[in-house]
Amino acid sequence: MTGADGEADDVAHARRIPGPRRAADDHADLTARPPEEAEEPDVAEPEVPVLTHNVLRSLLGAWALSACSAGETRAVENHLTTCAPCADEALRLRDAVALLHEDRDLDLDPLLRSRVLENCLGRRPARIPVPDWVTPYDAETARLDALLRDIGESEWHAPVRLKWYEENRVQRRKATVAAVIGHLFAVDGLVSAALGLDDPLGAGVPELSPTERTEAFWSALDRPPNRSLRGPWRDQSHTLIRTVAFAGRGVADLTVPYKDFALPLQDSLLERAFECWLHADDIANAVAYPYAPPSGAHLHDMIDLAARLLPAALANRRRTGLAGPAKELVAAGAPGRSLHLEVEGSGGGHWYIALDSPAAVGSPDRAVAQVAMDGVEFCQLVAGHITPEEAAAGQDGDREAIRDVLSAAASLSRL
Repeated sequence: MTGADGEADDVAHARRIPGPRRAADDHADLTARPPEEAEEPDVAEPEVPVLTHNVLRSLLGAWALSACSAGETRAVENHLTTCAPCADEALRLRDAVALLHEDRDLDLDPLLRSRVLENCLGRRPARIPVPDWVTPYDAETARLDALLRDIGESEWHAPVRLKWYEENRVQRRKATVAAVIGHLFAVDGLVSAALGLDDPLGAGVPELSPTERTEAFWSALDRPPNRSLRGPWRDQSHTLIRTVAFAGRGVADLTVPYKDFALPLQDSLLERAFECWLHADDIANAVAYPYAPPSGAHLHDMIDLAARLLPAALANRRRTGLAGPAKELVAAGAPGRSLHLEVEGSGGGHWYIALDSPAAVGSPDRAVAQVAMDGVEFCQLVAGHITPEEAAAGQDGDREAIRDVLSAAASLSRL
C-alpha cells in the first residue's frame, strides 16, 4: 500500500523495522527437552489477514507492546516496509514503550552532569576558572546542597547527633538538620569576613571561635531553624567561590582568624570543605540517605591538612600536660623524631609527623613509630567521631608517641 504521488520517494526509502524484542523469560518453553532429545518442531506459518491501511495504523500501538497475534504482527511488519508515515510512527511508539519497561532505571546517570560540564569546558574554558585549591569546597558544598534538595520538609527537623573530642573525652550535642546548616553558615562567615564580605552574624561582631559563632547564631534566631536557611547558606558558598576566583593568586595567603588560631585562606577553605563533608555525613545518617566520601584527590588534600596541623596540636597538648614531654629538641627546620603515618585507601599516602617540636621536620630516618589506617577512618578520628582508642590502627614502635599523635588528631575536632 502506498501513499499519494508525493510520497513515492519516502516509500522507496522506507526502513525495514524489526519487531519488538520479546523477553526470553516470558516466551521460553520451560518444559522443552534438551537439544539432543528434541524432535524437529513443526513450524506453521501464521495466517496473514488482509487489513486496510487504517486498521494497520490502529494496530501500531499493540504491535509496539507485542500484543498483536502472530498474523497481525506479520501484516503490520509487511505494511511498515511499504508505508513511510507508519514506519516513522512505529519507531516513535517503540521508543516510547522502551521507556515503560519496568526494569529500566529512569534516574539520570549521576556522572552525567560532570561529563556535560567537562565537555563544555573542553570546548570553551571558563574565562575565570575556579582555582584548584577551591575545588574541594566547591564540590562538598554542591554535594550537600544536592542532599538538601532531596529531603522533605519534616526531615529538616530530624535529630542529628554531633560529636567531637575535647579534653580527652567525647563531647556530644543534639541538633537538627536545619541547625547543622546554620552552624556551617555561621562558621563559613569567618571566611566571608576575612574577604570583606557580609558576615551572617552582622557587622561589628567581636572575634569569636567557631563554637561561639554557632551559639551566637542559634541564639539570634527568632524561631527554630528550618529549611529557609538553605538559601542563604548556598548563596554564601557561591559568593565565596566567585570572590576567590576573581581575586587572583595572592588571595590564597590571606589570613582567616579562628580566634585561638589562624589559617591561610587556602587551608581555611579546605578545612571548611572537610567540615561540610563530615556534617553532610551526619545529616545523611539522620535521614537515612546514602552519602559517599569525597573524591580521592580531595580526600588526600584534607588528610594532608590534618597531618600538617598535627605537630602544633601535639605541642599545645604538651603545654597543658595532656601529652608526654619532648624528648629530643632540635633546631627549627632540622629533622627530628617522627611518627610515620601511613594512610591507606582512596586519598592515602605517607606522612612523617614531627614529635618534639612543631618547628622540626618529620623525617623517615628519624621515625620511631608507625601508624597505618584507612583514610576515611583517619578523617573520622580527626573529626572526633571516633576516639583514639576506637581507631583500628596498625601500630608499631614507640607506644607513647602513637598515643600522643592519635589523641592530637582527635583534638583537632570541634563543634
